[in-house]
This record gives sequence, C-alpha cells and structure tokens, in this order.
Amino acid sequence: MQLEQKVVIVTGAAKGIGAAIAEACAREGARVAALDLDGAGVEAGVEALRDGGADALALRCDVTRAPDIDAALETVLARWGRVDALVNNAGGFAVIRATEDIPEAEWDAIMASNLTSVFLFSKAVLPIMKRRRYGRIVNLASVVGRAGAVRVTSHYAAAKAGVIGFTRHLALEVGADGITVNAVAPGTTATERVLKARTPEETARVAAAIPVRRLGEPREIADAVVFLASDAAAFINGATLDVNGGQVMV
Repeated sequence: MQLEQKVVIVTGAAKGIGAAIAEACAREGARVAALDLDGAGVEAGVEALRDGGADALALRCDVTRAPDIDAALETVLARWGRVDALVNNAGGFAVIRATEDIPEAEWDAIMASNLTSVFLFSKAVLPIMKRRRYGRIVNLASVVGRAGAVRVTSHYAAAKAGVIGFTRHLALEVGADGITVNAVAPGTTATERVLKARTPEETARVAAAIPVRRLGEPREIADAVVFLASDAAAFINGATLDVNGGQVMV
C-alpha cells in the first residue's frame, strides 16, 4: 500500500474529486481526515470509508478561515499525533460567465476558496511537518491554470494559476525541511459540478476536443494525488502533474 499508516488531510472531500481522493487514500492504507464545508456530506462519505475498514475522520471546516483550520488540525493531532500529507483540494466554480459579468464579491469568494485556502492550510500545517522533517503537500490546480484550453471563468483560471505559482515557491522554501510540494492539474473531469455548468451538448464538444475523446474521471485524478503524496514521489518537488488526456501538453 502506497500510504500505509500515513495521516492524510483532504479538503473539499464531500463529493467529486475530493471524495475520490479520500477514498483512494483510504484504499492505500492511509488514516484520512476528510474536511468540507458540507458537514453532513463529508460525514456520509467518511461513514462509507469506515464501513470499508478505514480509519477516517469527518470534519466540517471552512478552509478560508484560519480559526476553522486550526481547530481541524487540533482534532487531527489529538487523534493521530501527526500530519504526513495535506491535499488542498477545496475550491471550484459554479457558473461560467464573462469577466464583465463577475461581481466583485464572487471574484473574492473564488479567490478565497481556490487560492487563499491553499495558503492558509499550508501555512498552518508546515510547523507540524517541519518538526518531523517530513511532509507531502499536494495542491489541486487545473488545466485552465496551465493554458487556455477550455473556457471557464477568469477568476477560477487566475486562482488556479496562482496555485501553481504558490506550489513552486513553497517547494523552494521547504524542500530542505523534508517537505515536498507539488500540484495536480486536472483536465475537464466528469464531476457533478462540472456537468451542471454546461449543457450536455457543450460537454460533448469539450470531450471531443480532448485527444482521448472523453472527460476525466475523479478516480484518475485521485490516483495521481496518491502518487505525489507517497514516498515513491520523494524526489518530485515543485512539479505540476498534468492529468488531462492531452487537453493541454506543456
């Protein structure tokens, strides 16, 4: 098992890619703390993991608020005593709209959930990892942060590009402390949120433009995250792993 007995925190874990990551980590032997603003949703997902024999914890957490993050970390440390890996997955967008139609409050909210959350949780967990001189931080970016492959929204694209830049810089800072920091940039993935954002016809056109002629599946993104969180990726640092079916080739 790639993550046997590792303590892994996954944010935005109630559904979609986050839920798939939590499931994959548990399958690979990790002790999983699944966090989400949707407390009932993440509890239901963790209950299923426990039914499968996993050691898992569900926590309601607003990852845009430092006090919520601190409280979640306190609970994780009380239960397991350490954090081996942090997966900053929380974020996303709800509606595709032109830049001139984006309210300022929506811009701020998208930046907070997709980018500020990555900064806040990474900042909070770094002292814990530095004490043990071991850690893995995996941040979820996006194909739209890599190139103009598919139209979404400018605030989401900007936030995900920011995640990639933050990942690289933090990797420079903490590599000597035994901590690696990497990102996964999914292509268009068949989650409930993504499918709702477009008509079926629009989704079919997006899929037809991808060389493998289909959208990604959440489990395929999750497998890449598990690899970067494992000891097999110990010499990978500051990288962005593109998991997009050829949607963008960098």
